[in-house]
Amino acid sequence: MSILLRTVIALWTAVMLASAPAAAQDRVKVIASFSILADLVKNVGGDRVDLSVLVGRGSDAHVYAPTPADARKVAEARLVVVNGLGFEGWLDRLIKAAGGKATVVVATKGIKARKAAGDHDHDRKDGHKHDHDDDVDPHAWQNVLNVKTYVANIRDALAAADPAGADTYKVNAAAYSARLDALNADVRAATAKIPSARRKIITNHDAFGYFGAAYGIRFVAPQGVATESEPSARDVARIISQMKRQRIPAVFLENISDPRLMQRIAKETGAKIGGTLYSDALTAANGPAPTYIDMMRHNLGTLVGALATS
Repeated sequence: MSILLRTVIALWTAVMLASAPAAAQDRVKVIASFSILADLVKNVGGDRVDLSVLVGRGSDAHVYAPTPADARKVAEARLVVVNGLGFEGWLDRLIKAAGGKATVVVATKGIKARKAAGDHDHDRKDGHKHDHDDDVDPHAWQNVLNVKTYVANIRDALAAADPAGADTYKVNAAAYSARLDALNADVRAATAKIPSARRKIITNHDAFGYFGAAYGIRFVAPQGVATESEPSARDVARIISQMKRQRIPAVFLENISDPRLMQRIAKETGAKIGGTLYSDALTAANGPAPTYIDMMRHNLGTLVGALATS
């Protein structure tokens, strides 16, 4: 066998070994705090990562209560990927219960946080608090370009924990970042077509501030609506008055579930009732927002559909 042939075979073998999925026992055990982060870790880590998530699809990370089983999961993990910016108010307790040995990766490291628009220490239905630190808005993933920073932080953390997979993480992160660039361009192009006078809506959860700042949509918090109950007639009257005064063309209110109320608001204000905007959690695989990119595209289509002129 010639030296050239042996060299080619050796190089081919090295490439195949590097690209092959890691054995189950060699995969990096990673815990993501909630479903959106889990999707990002999956895209960067691929088959080299043994991934679990604490707050699953369709669940609210704001009201999460750690369990002993979760503490055991964290104790066994190499990395715990969290959003930071006060989003996981329960994190310190969980890490302490787990023994504090896992490396905590703050995905928002390097992102300039924005100030929250409203009060983020209000009581929720179940008695928990919506706990954001120092009035900082933690929902940084609503700006697509911020997610490129998330991806870079995840890539670097995985490479540090698994140097043999560094090239794989680099390639995966670059490919996903290219998809994020395309998504960001689509969001900018679509929102730019919305007349400036119509770029405002009402939502009852201040989760879209980064989106609004990046893409020129004004998200207005409703006046007088509590999150723990259905709105009263007075609440609805306040919403109607606010919408008329500020000429808001669309409303997305999670806690208005009675279609008669929605019809009344639409009739009295002339506003469109928008669909569901997904903010803090992905849907199941058969839902409209099973991945981060799907979630953002769904929200974009819903917003454009509600705000575009007829």
